[in-house]
Amino acid sequence: MNKTFNLLFYVKKTKTNKAGEVTIYLRITIDGKRTEISTKRTIKSSKWNSDSQKVAGSSEESKTLNFFLKTFEQKIYNTYHSLMKDDEGVTCETLKNRLLGKDEFKRTLIPIFNDHNDRMEKLVGKEFALGTLGRYRTCLSHIKEFLNWKLEVSDIDVTKINYTFLNDFEFFLRTEKSCNNNSAVKYIKNFGKIIRSCLANGWMEKDPFLNYHSNFDEVKRVFLNEQELEKLFNKDFKNERLSQVRYIFLFSCYTGLAYIDTQKLTKNHINIGLDGNKWIYTVRQKTKTTSNIPVLPQAEDIIRRYINHPICINTGKLLPVLSNQKMNAYLKEIADLCGINKELTYHIARHTFATTVTLSNGVPIESVSKMLGHKNIKTTQHYAKILDKKVSEDMVALKSVLEEKELQRKLA
Repeated sequence: MNKTFNLLFYVKKTKTNKAGEVTIYLRITIDGKRTEISTKRTIKSSKWNSDSQKVAGSSEESKTLNFFLKTFEQKIYNTYHSLMKDDEGVTCETLKNRLLGKDEFKRTLIPIFNDHNDRMEKLVGKEFALGTLGRYRTCLSHIKEFLNWKLEVSDIDVTKINYTFLNDFEFFLRTEKSCNNNSAVKYIKNFGKIIRSCLANGWMEKDPFLNYHSNFDEVKRVFLNEQELEKLFNKDFKNERLSQVRYIFLFSCYTGLAYIDTQKLTKNHINIGLDGNKWIYTVRQKTKTTSNIPVLPQAEDIIRRYINHPICINTGKLLPVLSNQKMNAYLKEIADLCGINKELTYHIARHTFATTVTLSNGVPIESVSKMLGHKNIKTTQHYAKILDKKVSEDMVALKSVLEEKELQRKLA
């Protein structure tokens, strides 16, 4: 609902026509925002009474003009109340458009969402991953189903999207689509980007997310321990393709690089750092953040292993990386052959680097965060939470410090 609504008739004495007359205007103020509309009536400026907002005098001409202004004012009030019945709030622009007989152009959700996805599709491989586009397409599909399920419509004016709409959409995702908490929250987050675009373009005045809250459940990250890494290194695979996938996976275990960042690596990404050793200098595709990673001996051995591989020679790539789908399919077979009772996927290599390879061996979390290319150290702290071994070592060290202090206290 609107908090304030005021009308004011006035004349612009600085603007006179050839007859020396000024136009009477009406200023409309709604919640502090103003617009003006011409009454298309003119008078001599000396005849205008600004205090009473009407034409001075008792002549028939003055009475007729004042009656017109009163009727015009009543028309404004009637139009305002009519709009209030249709909506929770009225803007100066909507009121002015209705008065002038203009049909306000309504923005509806589905074309806006489609336009977003079309633009994103053209930027796949440049700014967005194909998987990201897939999630927005699925979100749009869920929105269409929800509109039909809840409102029995195929589209909706974006100004009608409110807090209730969000809650109902979330309920739909959790019940009708059987989404778990994190999936539901992710789709709501994707939808939030569309809403922010509408707000930025001025197509919506109220943010439906203002009082809306949802949180991701913390996911337990799977990683390989030292013994499992040893199994991978030492396993003698008869199939060369399995061996190749094994080594490329291990490369990411010792660099922390995600699949797409490993796949796009070339020899040009390897340079000598200030310490005189080899470093990988790259930019994460997902976050566009820089990742500078020292090349550990295990990773360097794998690079050497494939330096003369036909794919590497012909494409200039650092490693002969298969498609992500094939890599994950082979990794499941590799896990079975190595007796690793975990659902092995390529992304587990990144988790393994963060936990077993770095944090467990005393590498400061700030350094790990920088190598992983995290924008926020809080993201890296999720890995630190699962390291019972590191917590145990830290507490043993603390115990020694406390025992030393207690001994010194007794000797004092």
